[in-house]
Amino acid sequence: MTTKVQRPARAFLLVFAVVAMSIAGVLSYFADSDPDGLDSATLRGCDVVQTAEGEELNGSCMAQGAREHRLAATPLADYSVGGSAGTTGVAGVVGVSTVFAISGSVFWFLTRVRRTRRRSNDARE
Repeated sequence: MTTKVQRPARAFLLVFAVVAMSIAGVLSYFADSDPDGLDSATLRGCDVVQTAEGEELNGSCMAQGAREHRLAATPLADYSVGGSAGTTGVAGVVGVSTVFAISGSVFWFLTRVRRTRRRSNDARE
């Protein structure tokens, strides 16, 4: 049974999903590839040098002791799919879809629990 309240909510969610997917899938390709403020602040005082083993820092900066994080080898690390260049939008769409799926499942479950409690309270009265 669809009520008048549910139709605008569904329309809002649909528009929200389309906008979020558009931002993740299209606008993410226009994002700046230069380091953000935090990265550039931690690299101040160092030079990044490419070596056969990867990037190396020469000089004295906060980033000298930095290590890869535990999720660096995961499929969506560094805003790409499997480390492939040019997959930022795909990674964004996968990320947004995952967030929608998880949050939708949590909200669905909470709604079911609330309805069940309400029905059991109504039955007691």
